[in-house]
Amino acid sequence: MVKKIVTLIRKICTSVLVIYGLNLILSSINIFIPINLINVGVVSFLGFPGLFSLILMFFITK
Repeated sequence: MVKKIVTLIRKICTSVLVIYGLNLILSSINIFIPINLINVGVVSFLGFPGLFSLILMFFITK
C-alpha cells in the first residue's frame, strides 16, 4: 500500500516538473500549458501521449 502511494506521488511530482520544463522550453514561441490538477492528472495517468494531447488541444483552442 505504501509503495503504491509513493509511486503515485513520484508520478505527480514528475508530471509537474515535465509540464514546468516544457513551459520553460516553449515559452519562446508562446506555448503555455497551465499547471493545474487536470493537466497534472492527464500527464500522470497517460504520460507523454497525454502531454502531447495537451499541446494539441492548445493549438486547437488557439
